[in-house]
Order: sequence, then C-alpha cells, then structure tokens
Amino acid sequence: MKGSEVKSMEMVGVEEFSFQSKLSNLSKKEWLVVIGAQVLMIASIWLMGIFHPYFEALHLERMQTLGGRIVIYTLLGLLGFQLLFFAFTTYLYFKYKSIASVSDDLLPKTTVIIPAYNEGKLVFQTLLSIAKSDFPMDKLEIIAIDDGSSDDTWFWINKANSELGGQIKVHKQPQNKGKRWGLYHGFTHGNGEVFLTIDSDSIIEKNTIRNMVSPFVVDEKCGAVAGNVKVLNKDQGMIPRMLHVSFTFSFEFIRSAQSALGFVLCTPGALSAYRREAVFHCLNDWIHQKFLGQEATIGEDRAMTNMILKQGYDVKFQRNANVLTNTPISFRNLHKMFTRWGRSNVRETLMMSQFMFKNFRKGNKMGARFIFINQWMKLLLAVPMFLMMFVFFLNNPLLYLCTVLVGAFVFSSIQVLFFSKRYNLSEALWAYPYSLFYLFALCWIFPFAITTVRNGGWLTR
Repeated sequence: MKGSEVKSMEMVGVEEFSFQSKLSNLSKKEWLVVIGAQVLMIASIWLMGIFHPYFEALHLERMQTLGGRIVIYTLLGLLGFQLLFFAFTTYLYFKYKSIASVSDDLLPKTTVIIPAYNEGKLVFQTLLSIAKSDFPMDKLEIIAIDDGSSDDTWFWINKANSELGGQIKVHKQPQNKGKRWGLYHGFTHGNGEVFLTIDSDSIIEKNTIRNMVSPFVVDEKCGAVAGNVKVLNKDQGMIPRMLHVSFTFSFEFIRSAQSALGFVLCTPGALSAYRREAVFHCLNDWIHQKFLGQEATIGEDRAMTNMILKQGYDVKFQRNANVLTNTPISFRNLHKMFTRWGRSNVRETLMMSQFMFKNFRKGNKMGARFIFINQWMKLLLAVPMFLMMFVFFLNNPLLYLCTVLVGAFVFSSIQVLFFSKRYNLSEALWAYPYSLFYLFALCWIFPFAITTVRNGGWLTR
C-alpha cells in the first residue's frame, strides 16, 4: 500500500507487534461496530424462533413443488459437503506440526529476493529487518530490485545498502515490468540453494528465515514453503483489525491443514521460499505464462506454487515463520486486492485441473484431490449462488436476512473460538463484524472476478 494507506514501519516495528491489543483501546465507533455486529446476529437467532411457524409453513409450501424440492435438497447437499470438508480440515489441522529450525551448519545458502515498486521508505525497513535475521551471514544473499519506481524507492534501497556495508545486491529495472519480472531477476542472479521472496512492505522476525528454509533440509520432497502472514498495521482502522483475525484463521488453520498433506495451494507474496531446482525446472514456463493469449501479470505466487506441485513436490506451511505486512485501510483498495486474488484463484484452479487427476505425485493423492474439488465447487457455484441469494432476498427478505445472519454467526464463532484459543478473545471478536462486512459489502467480489477473469490488471499498483 502507498502514501496515506500505511503507517511508517518505524511506528509499528516488529518489537511493537503484539496480539495483545485490547478492546479498551478502541474508539467509540469501533466499540459500536464490534458490539452491534454481535447484537444483530443474536437478534437474528431470536427472530428465527419468533417467526419459526411462518418459516416452517413457507418451507412446507416450497416442498410441494418439484423446483422447490430440487433447490432445498441441493442446498442441503452443499451444506453437508461443506460440513464434511470442514471436519476433514479440522482433522488435518490437529495433525499439523511446524518444523523446528535446523542447526547453523545445516542451513542452506539462501537468496532473499525483494522486488519493490513505489514503496518509498517502507523498503528500507524491510531490508533492515532481513539484515537483523538470526541467520549465518555467510549463507545469506540479499537481492533488492527496484521495478522502475517513480518515487524515491531507489534512494531507500541504496540507503539501506549503505548502512549495511554493501551487503545487498541492488538492481534497478529501466522501466516498470511488474513484480513477476522483478522476481525473475532475483531467481536468475541469485546463488542460493533456496530462494526466499519477501514483499517490500513487510518485515520479518529474527528467526523467520531459518524457520522458512529448515523444511528443505529435513524433507527432500519439499519444493516450497509458505510463511505465516500477519497484519502489521492492525491498529490503523477497522479493516486491518478485521483482516488481522481473518488472516490468522486463513493461515494458521487452513494452511496448517493443507500443509499436513504437503498441499498448500498458495505460497503468499509476502513470504515464500522455494527450492532452487524446483524453480528452475519451471522458470521459463512461469515467466512466459499466458492466460487466454495474454501475458500473465497477476498471481505469480499461486502460479509458482502450482508449477511446483505439478512436479510432484510437497508445498508446506511454517506457522513459526512470521512476516508482518501492511494491509489496505480503505474499502477501495481492499476490494481491488480481493478482486486480483479472486482472478488469480480462478486462473490457477483451471491450471491445476491439468494435472490433479494424473499421477502427479507419489503417495496418497486423495486428500489433495478433495481440497481441489472443494476449490472447483466454489468456482462453479459462486455466480449461481450469488444470483440465487439475490432472488431469495427479493422473494422473502426476512427469511433471507435471518438465515444468512445465523450462518454468519456460526462461521464467525468458529473463527472467534480458534483465535481466542491461540491468542485472546478481545481481538477475536472482530470476526463478527468482518462476517457482516463480507456478507453485505464483499460477497460480490468473487463472482465478479470470475466474470472478469481475463482482466489481468494489478489494480492496486
């Protein structure tokens, strides 16, 4: 994020990051949002009880028609599938264990790549956090690429390099070519056995790099590793507060479960690591990737993950490798980010279809295929379900609102339980307003991303 969208990292450094922010620090407006969301959801349960006879009569009426029965049984079937998938994910989550760091002598030579575009001073803080890592400096290579920025990013890269005694290999692209080409420069000029990529608006903890590369040492099947992304600017507004809880659930629950199968779907741009051999086996296809005849400019992280999975490697998640990254604070930038992610998800789900039902890896493939089928169901049903929800609302707004609010309450409560178990209850409560925010302000994004998937614009840059 740029300009007014972010705090200076000097104000929210690693040492200040904590999961212990309390609701007492909230403004009156934020208090009202958190409490109001819970009251609204609980009220929907009360209304379901009050209007139960009416809803039951409406249900019986619909069951009298063939179309009504098809819709109801279809919805029940989808609900049953999602409950089964959630139970499967929960089982995998409890199986997951992060890999502890190996000793210094076993750590591989690692190239850290930081592509930057119009990040200003943020890239300076990113580079300093990398240099402060608890990692043998004779095994650490840092490459910073200015992707044709029009601001002072190049100045801050060189300032960091000067303060670190020329430890960083710096490069400036003559023009903006996109993040993928910045990473490509790092891949082709780096000498490490492992490549580690970090976004230029993110900072890492001291043990992050060694925890990220250790899986490659203990598991020769490991081709890539996803880091644990947390929100750096979580005290900068309601959107970052909500994303703070959402990101924690997405990474520490969902990616933990996927990692138990060695089948993490996406190594995030904020922090990822790749085995050198795996990267170079697909590098040419990756840099020249096209979608519907157009050069692919988005989803470089998901594309690389897919191509490494296709080679038969495992992709893992390291819960003990933290990166703190800035998130949008405005709705405008948030929906643009989610739209880009949604289009990337559609593109790479289609790409994954090319190998998922082939003998693409040794060992059991059923769990991975179950995850893939769930991805396809989301893709296929997103637009029809969105339209169905709209028709449902027009036909019976009271029943629609009660139903979706109760559903949002149940899903939010799962996130609250998970977050509060690992951290604290006070911040976990932001899951409730986030569910309402997503339901009424963001639910259109994935259907929109599907119908506009050909558009490959970065949107937020």
